[in-house]
Amino acid sequence: MNDPLREGAGRLRAAGIESPGLEARLLWEHANKLSLSFDSLIARRVGREPIAYIVGRKEFWSVEFEVGPGALIPRPETEALVEQALREMPDRDGGYRVLDLGTGTGCLLIASLMEYANASGIGIDSSEQALGWARRNVARHRLEDRCELVRGTWSAVGGRFDLIFANPPYIRSGDLDALPADVRDFEPRAALDGGLDGLDAYRGIAPLLRECLRRRGAALLEIGARQHQLVREIMEAQGLNISRIAPDLAGIPRCVVVRTP
Repeated sequence: MNDPLREGAGRLRAAGIESPGLEARLLWEHANKLSLSFDSLIARRVGREPIAYIVGRKEFWSVEFEVGPGALIPRPETEALVEQALREMPDRDGGYRVLDLGTGTGCLLIASLMEYANASGIGIDSSEQALGWARRNVARHRLEDRCELVRGTWSAVGGRFDLIFANPPYIRSGDLDALPADVRDFEPRAALDGGLDGLDAYRGIAPLLRECLRRRGAALLEIGARQHQLVREIMEAQGLNISRIAPDLAGIPRCVVVRTP
């Protein structure tokens, strides 16, 4: 008798999927839950569509987020920003104002608001499609009264904030075609392409931090591999201080913690 789960895992393995057994089981559970065709889900994954898009969810900071086309998939290394925010601002009862630049699914903003019960925040993104996912997640976690979502560019931000998060595009334009197909062909290019040297976004963020970061506030910026010194120089050129550069779980410098002088 055929075992569809085993056969599905075999198809994923043959397609070069790294965790075929685990992903086959996730797709099997998703298909059964929603009465979908398991074969069609396997075919989508064989075609390298991200599994998070197929099942429509991704866990971040032990919280489940809805995700789909048009929004960058939350990644474990980005959790370093939340971890460092809690280290910088340890008062969980603080009535902080939070800003999330390029909010995407809203994962950073929502995770921080769930940690700080009296905080409120703004998530800004230029993509209406991404904001659609953020709105769903804000509603899912019942944060509508503490969270505002705005469509626009970062330059449109006004006011001052205690915490500023940014996971900007930081991949060099010339490296995009070498990305895994799951990323290159499905995730939004605008959330990946950091320009010729990968640093365009940081040049735009630095002067914004000078205007919007409150005294004793902290900005948490995600960076790519081997970018920490260059990002440090960009921030310091604007008169900002680098409190530290923290690694992710793989030991790669991932989060630049910025403070005002």
